[in-house]
Amino acid sequence: MNKHLSYSNSQTFWLVILRLLIGWHFLYEGIAKILNSGWTAYPYLMDSQGFFAGCFHSLADNPSLLTVANYVNIYGLTLVGLGLILGCFSRIASIGGILFLAMYYLSHPPFIGAEYMMPTEGSYLWIDKNMIEIGALMVLIYFPTSQIIGLDRYVSRLFNRKS
Repeated sequence: MNKHLSYSNSQTFWLVILRLLIGWHFLYEGIAKILNSGWTAYPYLMDSQGFFAGCFHSLADNPSLLTVANYVNIYGLTLVGLGLILGCFSRIASIGGILFLAMYYLSHPPFIGAEYMMPTEGSYLWIDKNMIEIGALMVLIYFPTSQIIGLDRYVSRLFNRKS
């Protein structure tokens, strides 16, 4: 165990649960896209509003860039989820998750008057589930548990031996 990490058992438990829940969310989103051979980000990108809508529309209109965006979404979400669940490179996975969520937020900002074709789970104003999950991933970056319960514990030992 990393000597710098000293959480109570309940703190460790709930931080690991948070990491697993977020990891499951990302993993499931990636796998659902893998299993849906016809999935594309096109409708989501074209539904974009806000300050960066033009960038997202241009991305969707360029077939090469859209193909890249589709692969990055599918496999990036899956890798972020696996990293968080397994506690392997979890800091990198958390940062990757934050980047995905920031892009989703910028594409579909919860501003007054914004109405999207894509259904939402509720009514949001400035803060939505993406922003909340970004906050939770920030907690996981600053209160890591993968050195206690996760593969990072073993990965760091391998790197420390080679130093």
